[in-house]
Amino acid sequence: MSAPFSPAWWLPGPHLQTLWGTFCRHRPDLQRERERLWLDDGDFLDIDWHGPHTADAPLVLVLHGLTGSSSSHYVLGLQQRLAAQGWASAALNWRGCSGEPNLLPRGYHSGVSEDVLHAIAHLQRKRPLAPLYAVGYSLGGNVLLKYLGETADRSGLQGAVAVSVPFRLDHCADRVDQGFSKVYQRHFIRSLVAYVRDKRMRLAEQGQAEHVESLDRLGSLEGMRTFWDFDGRFTAPLHGYVDADDYYRRASSRYYLDRIATPTLIIQSRDDPFVFPHSVPTADELSPSTELELHARGGHVGFVGGRLGRPRYYQEERIGAWLQATR
Repeated sequence: MSAPFSPAWWLPGPHLQTLWGTFCRHRPDLQRERERLWLDDGDFLDIDWHGPHTADAPLVLVLHGLTGSSSSHYVLGLQQRLAAQGWASAALNWRGCSGEPNLLPRGYHSGVSEDVLHAIAHLQRKRPLAPLYAVGYSLGGNVLLKYLGETADRSGLQGAVAVSVPFRLDHCADRVDQGFSKVYQRHFIRSLVAYVRDKRMRLAEQGQAEHVESLDRLGSLEGMRTFWDFDGRFTAPLHGYVDADDYYRRASSRYYLDRIATPTLIIQSRDDPFVFPHSVPTADELSPSTELELHARGGHVGFVGGRLGRPRYYQEERIGAWLQATR
């Protein structure tokens, strides 16, 4: 049964719920250890560890959202919560998101489940006695659900949680081009363009002329306004998709949900400013192992309750309790 969530009265509406964490939340100051995971294609993923070092302590892989990192407020908050209940966590930075551009023209995107596979295999090798779980937020939640559907009963995970998932990427691209959500769209597009510019500059400095040329062939970074623009010009061709439509179809987690065999919780709100209500899957689309907890309010990766002087972060409490219950 779903746990109750009471939105903070002082954060009315989806946008205040969405923006509170980024602009107003005090970020936990955690002692973490960074590890670099080298991939077979010559690129790398940075992982930030927190919590107990004991070999059999439950371990959670945490996946951040678009233009976020392991230092995003929701990642730090969850890692703090997990450590308080004696669990370890490994926060993954998608390629190029750890403060250093990655080494290849390609980057990360909403369907990059192969990098989740590499991360899980690494964690299994590093702590073979630890029960392994995963939590994904927004883009990270979409990638996680796609991975779970692709691997079915071979996921390597004992449980998984996805929060504020953009189940249909084409719908999401349309939703953020409406109303106040255009503010988020502008922020994301600026950040993504800067991500590509920084990468091109670093590759040029390193004398990687072939990689620079592969980026230049995609066209100018100017004039991009929507996700359709950016994903059509950069995301799709860089990652083996025909176009934005092909990318959105093949990377959207909604098409993989019925194959999930891992016990999975999805935490979602009806008023998410990134997701249309009709983008949320119906009960008959979910596998028997999946629970959808759909709240009337909560915004996008929000779910803030409590008093003004003492906010409570429902998603972290709920995730911690749910994972504990799956053991």
